[in-house]
Amino acid sequence: MLGVDELTAALDIEARELKPLTRYRGRLAPSPTGLLHIGHACTFWTAYQRALEHDGTLVFRNEDLDPQRSKAKFAEAMMQDLHWMAIRWHEGPDIGGPFAPYEQSWRREFYLAAWRKLRDGGSIYPCTCSRKDLANSAAAPNEGDDEPLYPGRCREKIGEASRYEVPAGVNWRFRIPDGEEITFDDLHLGPQRFVAGKDFGEFVVWRRDDVPAYQLAVVADDAAMQITEVVRGADLLKSTARQLLLIRALGRRVPAYYHRDLVRDAAGMRLAKRYDSLSLRTLREQGYSPQQVLNMCVPR
Repeated sequence: MLGVDELTAALDIEARELKPLTRYRGRLAPSPTGLLHIGHACTFWTAYQRALEHDGTLVFRNEDLDPQRSKAKFAEAMMQDLHWMAIRWHEGPDIGGPFAPYEQSWRREFYLAAWRKLRDGGSIYPCTCSRKDLANSAAAPNEGDDEPLYPGRCREKIGEASRYEVPAGVNWRFRIPDGEEITFDDLHLGPQRFVAGKDFGEFVVWRRDDVPAYQLAVVADDAAMQITEVVRGADLLKSTARQLLLIRALGRRVPAYYHRDLVRDAAGMRLAKRYDSLSLRTLREQGYSPQQVLNMCVPR
C-alpha cells in the first residue's frame, strides 16, 4: 500500500509525465452519507471482479466531500458491509484504520491546484446567480437528467476569473464547448454520445460554500491515484461526458469506463440510500447471505 509521502509525491501531477499505465487500477468510491444498498453492492462487486480478472489493484476512496451529510459512522458501516460481501481492496483505509490520504476531505490542496489550473486556463468562471435566479431562468432538465441546464447568465464573467485568489464565495462553473459531441465507448453499454449545451449545461466545479464539487474532485482523484478503469452505475453516464471535458482541460489521462446496469425495485425505480429497507445492513440483520444479495443484482 502506498504511504502518505509516496502518494503525495504521486499527486504532484504537474511534474509527473503522463506515461502509459500497463497495470489495471480500479477503485471503490462510496460516499459516507448513508448506508450502502443493493445497488452499491452490485456495482462494487463488479469493480472487485474486474480487478480480479485483470490481476490488478483496487483502491478504496472515501468520498466525504459533503460536510453536512458525511458521517464517520457511515464510513465504518460501508467498510464493514463490503467486508461482509467478501469485497477486498489493496489500497486505502480498512476497518478502524486511518483514512488519509484516501479521504477526500483530507485532499483539499489537490483540488485547489486543479481549480487554479482551470482558472488560469480560462476554463471556468465565477457564477453569482442565486437559487432564485436559477429557478426563474434555468431550462427544464431532460427526462432522466440530474440537473437543469444553466442559462449562461454569468458566462461573460470568465474574464474576471483571474481576480480571484481563492474560490470561496461564488459558484465556479465550467465553460462547455457548445454543440460539441462528447463520445466514448463504454466497456459495458457500448458507444455513448452527448452534446454539450443540449444534454448538459455549464456545471459547477466549486461551490460558493467553498467545497469542491463532485465532478472536479473525482477527476482529480482518479488521475492522481492513476485509475485506469472506472466502474460505476449507468446513472453517471452523463457525468462521464462532463468529466471528459474536465480531463481534457486539466491535461489528465483518460481512464476506461464501465457503467453497470442499475438495480431497480419492483416498481422499476432505481434504488437510493433513502430506502433503508434495502440497505445491506438491514438485509444482514434480516438473515440474508451475501450470495442472496448478489442474486438481486441480476437484471429483471
